[in-house]
Amino acid sequence: MNVFGVGLPELAVIAAIGLLVFGPKRLPELGKTLGRTLKGFQSASSEFEKEFRKAVDTVEAEVTAANVLPAKQAQAGAPDIPATPQATNAAPEQSSEA
Repeated sequence: MNVFGVGLPELAVIAAIGLLVFGPKRLPELGKTLGRTLKGFQSASSEFEKEFRKAVDTVEAEVTAANVLPAKQAQAGAPDIPATPQATNAAPEQSSEA
């Protein structure tokens, strides 16, 4: 049994010290409080993970939709829209003052 890198002998020593410091009447109350605290951390962690996965799924759906839309337009025969404006072939006007 290894909890947070602490083995069974270390847990026994910690429990004995806790029993001496807090006494047998107060120790169960502290155990309940610690359990509630750990459960709260677990539920907060679960909620954070759920929100994170939801955000990642939303971004992936947007990226997929952005990549699928041009492919569907090409299949439908829609004209390609260039990403950058095309340069004109006209030469710039030059003034010749001699």
